[in-house]
Amino acid sequence: MAPKKSFNVHVTSVEFEFDFSIDPNTTGKQLLDQVAKNVGIREIWYFGLRFTDSKNVTCWLRPDKKILSQDVQKEQKNELEVVQFVFLVRFFPEDVSELIEEITQRFFYRQVKNSILTDEIYCPPETCVLLASYAMQVKYEDYDENKHKPGMLTKERLLPGRVQDQFRLSNEEWEKRVMNWWREHKGFTSEDAMLEYLKIVQDLDMYGVTYFEIQNRNGTNLYLGIDALGINIYDTDDKLTPKIGFAWGEIRNITFNGKKFFIKPIDRSSPDFVFIVPRLRINRQMISLSMGNHELYMSRRTQETMELRQIKAQAEAKKLALGEQRERTKTEIERRKQVEQEREVLQRKIEELERKKPPRLFTQSTETESFEDQNTMKNETENKRRQVEEAELRLQREREEDERKQQRMMERIQYEQQEKEKIQLWRLNNPICFWVQEIEKTRLLAEENAQEAQRKENEARQIEEDLRETQMRRFDHALA
Repeated sequence: MAPKKSFNVHVTSVEFEFDFSIDPNTTGKQLLDQVAKNVGIREIWYFGLRFTDSKNVTCWLRPDKKILSQDVQKEQKNELEVVQFVFLVRFFPEDVSELIEEITQRFFYRQVKNSILTDEIYCPPETCVLLASYAMQVKYEDYDENKHKPGMLTKERLLPGRVQDQFRLSNEEWEKRVMNWWREHKGFTSEDAMLEYLKIVQDLDMYGVTYFEIQNRNGTNLYLGIDALGINIYDTDDKLTPKIGFAWGEIRNITFNGKKFFIKPIDRSSPDFVFIVPRLRINRQMISLSMGNHELYMSRRTQETMELRQIKAQAEAKKLALGEQRERTKTEIERRKQVEQEREVLQRKIEELERKKPPRLFTQSTETESFEDQNTMKNETENKRRQVEEAELRLQREREEDERKQQRMMERIQYEQQEKEKIQLWRLNNPICFWVQEIEKTRLLAEENAQEAQRKENEARQIEEDLRETQMRRFDHALA
């Protein structure tokens, strides 16, 4: 039998696009891992691959199934049949401070920002203006009236169309409001501003909620929303305030039968809640999304894994290195400004000397004094020039030394990570050897403990004998 041909996959994200030619037996998890590796994301548990099936229903690629068994569509692109996916955030943390790496925060920021601007997440107008000012801080950092002139934001997409239509202010008036807030964020780095943006958005009612159209037993149309904390039921005209909610800790089980979806409370005396969905595959999506959120909910309440601790340690080291580099850059900029100011002062003195030409007629003493003054000024100017040149050379050497230190630090972090990965890989490939070593370590530790116990027992016996001998001497002395 001839081997099956590979097929083409095109993956888009908020920052990148990738094309793959993959084996027909490739699973969803294998493709997701490959995309995350290309992007550079390690906190992969928040992300998924979304596609549109043959019935035009938006679905998430199941990691445990083969890609071609999941009703994916092949589209024509450049005379090739291609399966299209979108790499997106699927699961949201309870608190954005859980996001460890900067690249993860950036993906969250860009996706959530787009949801705000397209009104997928409802945001009050005044909060929209505040978020727009943080978005400017992310893009341009500190506001500078010399660089950021009025009118520069007119081409920026700052606010949802709903907000602009509601208040009917001119672009200049909106820009003024945004800039007023922007001035308040001085000193925030792009990373800090992104995190502040996400902290504001996470308090919005629709943040991180995935909605599904359902009906109750009476046929009333409702929305079922799933998020990091549990499941909520909403009226169709209000996605902000749930009618009833089920925290993950209050749910015993979630199942479905056909188009019926069951929520079973942990209190067995309470009745099951039954809802009806229009399509069977929507039930599968709700189950999958619920399982993923529940798994993350439980993992936050258990001990951190070794992988998570490593990611946190490396992210902290990288953040520290970037902070040090930022401080060095700031110091160098200040030194350069000082050097430029000294250079300007010298230049003005030279120009002043050029303008002050001596008169043609002088007495001998006046000529001598003038000549000495000129020599003195010339020597001072020459000394200042040398000082400036020496300062520039010193700055250059310090910058090169800082760059070498930064390079050594990054190489050390990379080396440590590679060594840790080698150890983990070796342990996976040599489980028996690993456990033999662990058993040997345990045996040696037991022997040490046994020797220590024997030593303490011998000491106790010696003390007891000494005490007994002392008592006998006292008894003999008493008899005498």
